[in-house]
Amino acid sequence: MTSADVVGALDIGGSHVTAGRIRVESATVEPGTQIRVDFPPVEESEVLERILEAAAAVATPQLRHLGVAIPGPFDYEAGISRITHKLHGLYGVNLRRELATALDLGNRGAIAFLNDAEAFVLGEWWAGAARGQARVLGVTLGTGLGSAFLENGDFVRSDARVPAGGALYKLAFRGAPVEETISARALLAGYGGDATGMTNVGQIAARGRAGEAHARLVFRQLAADLAEFLVPTLEAFTPTCLVVGGSIAQAWELLEPVLEERLAAFAPSVVARAAQIDEAPLLGAARHAAGLGV
Repeated sequence: MTSADVVGALDIGGSHVTAGRIRVESATVEPGTQIRVDFPPVEESEVLERILEAAAAVATPQLRHLGVAIPGPFDYEAGISRITHKLHGLYGVNLRRELATALDLGNRGAIAFLNDAEAFVLGEWWAGAARGQARVLGVTLGTGLGSAFLENGDFVRSDARVPAGGALYKLAFRGAPVEETISARALLAGYGGDATGMTNVGQIAARGRAGEAHARLVFRQLAADLAEFLVPTLEAFTPTCLVVGGSIAQAWELLEPVLEERLAAFAPSVVARAAQIDEAPLLGAARHAAGLGV
């Protein structure tokens, strides 16, 4: 296996960075290389240090390409973060230069950046639940609502069929920003907020799986809200596949029945949980960095 066959990948989120080496020929994460490095809760000046630590852990002397999935706003060409609502320790940092220096990747083209939701959808189209689909709408449900549109392997960002930039989170729903209704914080608030002692979606999901009616109800309501919100987009873009990822999708069995029921009359022939829910952004970032289309 040559250096061109293996690509390094990073998936930078709000609380941690995941890294791995991707085998391009098989579209898989090289066994034993995937790691997660958490960011410190207070010392945001250490965020860059943790990202470089994760990158170094998967780098080899032969590595020539690195793909980086990261949320926006971000200057993906220059490699500079413009994010102000999180990852404050990265704001204005030339991440391309920092990574190139740390990993001795002098060639500017060796590091490629991609929006994290787009990386997720590309990874699922390459080696996941959306494999072989002509038109894909991918949605990530977590701290926010991520989205990306793919048609015949190309991103659709500027088209009358999709919102500007393919960004569903910028749209309103019932007169307010959609993430006020469809997100992890909305689900926690629906369950009862601080009064219940629940601090994350996984805790509520565990109660729902155990049969608690209230927990199951809040997931059903979120699924119903998501379906209602997506209908105009589904009618406009007519995807052949809707693939759902993110932390909330880990509780797919609590979401799927309502989504299937509410979307049965609309375009997607496939409504699926991500098959590579943790690895998809790494796979998509690596494919992008390897130059295999988009």
